Amino acid sequence: MTASKPLDRRSLTLAALSTVVEWYDFTLFLYLATVLARLFFVGQNAMLTTLAGFAVAYLMRPLGAMVFGHLGDRHGRRTTLLVSMALMTVAMLLSGLLPTVAQIGPAAGILLLLLRCVMGFAVGGEYNGVVAYLLEGAAPHRRGFVTSMAAATSEIGGLLAAGVSALTVSLLPAPALESWGWRLPFLFGAVLAGTILLARAAMRESPEFEVHRAAGTLVSRPLGHAVSRYRSGVARGFAISALGSITYYIGITYLPIHLVSAGGLSEADALQLATVAAVAVIVVTPFIGLLADRFGRRPMLVVLAILSAALPYAAFRLLAEAGAFSSLIGAVVLAALAGGVSAVGAVATAEQVPAEGRLSGLALGATTATALFGGLTPWLAQVLTEWTGSTTAPGIMIALVSLAVLPVLLTLPETRPLRS
Repeated sequence: MTASKPLDRRSLTLAALSTVVEWYDFTLFLYLATVLARLFFVGQNAMLTTLAGFAVAYLMRPLGAMVFGHLGDRHGRRTTLLVSMALMTVAMLLSGLLPTVAQIGPAAGILLLLLRCVMGFAVGGEYNGVVAYLLEGAAPHRRGFVTSMAAATSEIGGLLAAGVSALTVSLLPAPALESWGWRLPFLFGAVLAGTILLARAAMRESPEFEVHRAAGTLVSRPLGHAVSRYRSGVARGFAISALGSITYYIGITYLPIHLVSAGGLSEADALQLATVAAVAVIVVTPFIGLLADRFGRRPMLVVLAILSAALPYAAFRLLAEAGAFSSLIGAVVLAALAGGVSAVGAVATAEQVPAEGRLSGLALGATTATALFGGLTPWLAQVLTEWTGSTTAPGIMIALVSLAVLPVLLTLPETRPLRS
């Protein structure tokens, strides 16, 4: 089989930048959760209902990943990326146009959650497609760095969500925010998604996929192929993604909710702190990607798992002190851990299954773990914090998962290509 040539920088950049949209929307929902809870749900459990809706939507990610994974493994990564972005554009636009509970009653919350499910389905194919595209389009010795761009640019989306949310909540008076102001971040996301969709049409197909298509080595049932041939790789991808998901979704996206409900900060202050944390992730992620190319995937993941077991408890203790400096340190530590695991996890999970079943393998392993350890954990962290009265409960959750996956990471086969 002829070796594939790396993609040009334009195609790689377009692919990486597209993760801005998916993370913008999903983190936006959490950053505005306290506002959305008031506008779409009623009762003292409105916040938990909002977070439960986020979790349910995330359970759609594995289904979307399987459908788009089949499409991508059979017909190409480019096709998957175009269809998923189109679906995301529509979902965000409709979210910004929804009536509230004051206008149509409980149906408002149901419609919001249905659109969350559509978004979860689309994102299930989007991130996997981008990771596979970057991995297959990069020079072998640069795969860790290039693939880490999916995580870095996704955090640009998180930074945008934090910044836009902070500005919206800070600048608008409460009546304007709850009347029409909350819609602006969603409508901005729809415009952003539509712009990237148009630009993405110029992307080339993944060269590694083209080599397999030309050689006739694509499989007709990639999902079954991944299950039967690469079961252990799928399981390793699940473990890596479990660590990446819980560090990210508790350490970053859940953080503003925790700071408001348990730390006593205002919504504006919590979102400003989340913005700083997002910048920390953007700085850390490509650096860790370079280290993964230099020293390997396994050593970096092992070190990050040990740090994730040791540091989050202390970080949440700092957040509980409610001092500006201690809160900043705690948030940056959590963000750096999450960014580091995401950087190595992106390339490591994708390398567990070869190209002919890669998207389907990611759907079964990495995306399923994201649904369980990403979508469910903000809700669970809030429940445990309220039930135990301990503001460090989320940090303990991260530590337990880190310790659970550490044995898998210690025996992980090294997938870093050797320089020729």
